[in-house]
Amino acid sequence: MTAGPAPGRAADRARTIFLGSGSFAVPILNALLEDPRVELVGIVTAPDRAAGRGRTMLPTPVALRARALWVPLLEPPRVREPEVIEEVAGLRPELGVLADYGQIVPSALLDLPAHGILNVHPSRLPRHRGASPIQATIAAGDERAGVTIMRMDEGLDTGPIVAVTDWPTTGLETAPELEGRAAMEGAALLRATLGDWLGGEIHPQPQAADGATLTRRLRRADATLDPGRGALELERQVRAQLPWPGSSVETAAGRLTVHRASVAPSAPGDEPGTLVAEGDGIALATTEGRLVLDEVQLPGRRKLPGAEFLRGQHELIGTRVGAQTAAAVPTSTSA
Repeated sequence: MTAGPAPGRAADRARTIFLGSGSFAVPILNALLEDPRVELVGIVTAPDRAAGRGRTMLPTPVALRARALWVPLLEPPRVREPEVIEEVAGLRPELGVLADYGQIVPSALLDLPAHGILNVHPSRLPRHRGASPIQATIAAGDERAGVTIMRMDEGLDTGPIVAVTDWPTTGLETAPELEGRAAMEGAALLRATLGDWLGGEIHPQPQAADGATLTRRLRRADATLDPGRGALELERQVRAQLPWPGSSVETAAGRLTVHRASVAPSAPGDEPGTLVAEGDGIALATTEGRLVLDEVQLPGRRKLPGAEFLRGQHELIGTRVGAQTAAAVPTSTSA
């Protein structure tokens, strides 16, 4: 734990804890730090984890931000452990705010703050509950994206709704771009909501019974582009799964990662799963349309525009991609 909070708190500021880990959470944390209505008394995040080929231990984005602050920092492997709950209780929180934390919060912790724990969730609940709402919004082709603030209960993103904001999608967003927009919108919504919430002027409303869907964590196996699906769906997958787990096909030249793609009509004779010439570039024939591979990369090589890649790999035209057993990229399932 880092050193404790600086003295001199104003009596009317709500003692607040923040729970978050990923990059989406950092602007939410910054909004709390700048808000005169709260006093941040503790930050809870996931512990450092090994990453990359060297398995270097890296802190979460929230931990990086928190270590520059004069605020107690907790990094428990399991937030539900009694000693963790006791340590949080010792901070005497009156409000909690959570964003992109990554663990289920137990009822013993939910019940600590008198004002509850608010979850800033990047979707229009009850649509896209769960672990990958940003990716699911893109993969499903949703015409609107959004952020919901709910008061947490013991369910998975099932708590009553405190506030919502939304905006039209462009159909061109990548996951990092949509996450960045959602984080800014979520921070603004939190600033606009906190005063009324702390003043007891907001009465949270139960989530709608219809339209609830549930997302899951993406896995490395989800990267495979399956030509048994249509090109439009695969193009959304490419945008949804940047930067991880990415999108790729197995070719005679090796695993080909697709960083950017677009859609073109099918041509007579196209066989799904076959690499075909598209203009001066390369495309994957699918059951409906062609997925044009606008930017690609072979293992250990640099990224290349599709046309430049094809100049060195023209023998791939007419060959088939590898095993086509991947399921559709998970968007959401009915909850």
